[in-house]
Amino acid sequence: MLQVQLEVGADPAEVGRARRWARSRLAGSGIDADEPVAETLILLVSELVTNAVVHTGRPAVLRMVLPGESGIGEACPGTVRVEVADSSTRPPTPRHADGEETNGRGLELVDVLADRWGWRPEGAGKAIWCEIDRCAGANAPGSLLPSASVSA
Repeated sequence: MLQVQLEVGADPAEVGRARRWARSRLAGSGIDADEPVAETLILLVSELVTNAVVHTGRPAVLRMVLPGESGIGEACPGTVRVEVADSSTRPPTPRHADGEETNGRGLELVDVLADRWGWRPEGAGKAIWCEIDRCAGANAPGSLLPSASVSA
């Protein structure tokens, strides 16, 4: 496993920089840009960094835990973890956006797209994390989209 991190400024424009950085780190770990998991992970990075910057107005740290070199070429190269730490002690509060609202969907998206997510106190603040299993049970090998159960 390889852990990488990026310090993100308190400016919402930093979200784009965080996405570009994450894309390059994914490629460096053997996750191709055209893999469904890559776009899912970039969306998760975007949501978590946006939440940290917008809701705290403070800098944050984006961390990713990626499969190491040994994961490249394996049928199931493991779990990818995205984590954003900020200096606010206020726990994340999932909201439900109605109709035309433009905010309030971030943690709902994280909940749907990630296999797991949560938060924990860290230092004088907190860290919000999510994980995607690259080999989820019903998914084809290499697919990073989480399995969804549909009831008829």
